[in-house]
Amino acid sequence: MNQETDQLRYPIGKFSKPAEISSGDIKNWIKEIESLPAELKDALNLLKSEQLNTTYRPEGWTLLQVVHHLADSHMNSYMRFKLALSENSPVIKPYLEDKWAEFEDGKNASVEISLMLLQSLHSRWVLFLRSLNDEDFEKGFIHPEHGRKILLKEAVGLYAWHGKHHLNHILKTKKINGW
Repeated sequence: MNQETDQLRYPIGKFSKPAEISSGDIKNWIKEIESLPAELKDALNLLKSEQLNTTYRPEGWTLLQVVHHLADSHMNSYMRFKLALSENSPVIKPYLEDKWAEFEDGKNASVEISLMLLQSLHSRWVLFLRSLNDEDFEKGFIHPEHGRKILLKEAVGLYAWHGKHHLNHILKTKKINGW
């Protein structure tokens, strides 16, 4: 992969877990999760259908697919958090993101559907996250693709990054195309 493609694929870089995760880090990440739906809505404001159907990189998803992917991914994450707190280190079920993005709802549903879903989902998720204590964030789930336990304190950072990562796909595409 060349540097230009890598920059389009990872506009804010790859997620880098801090060596030590503080309660301040967790609070900031929760704020980022909370603000994502409004930031997405703002970034997508006034984009027309043909713009939403523009890919953010060669052979990448369209902006519309990116928004629907965020809804799919964050729904799965919310459930993983709840599983981690209600079970003892559960093995979660991964899903095939690329295949989900090709389903009819991932390719053609109105962007408003996923924006509304993300607003509601993130409202619940943030309420839930803010109810957790330090001990809760030490619980986690096993992701079979990674073969290790992912603690919730790491996962909250990963999903804050994930939202910004895809938001920046949209923002960078708009900038490149002069929208």
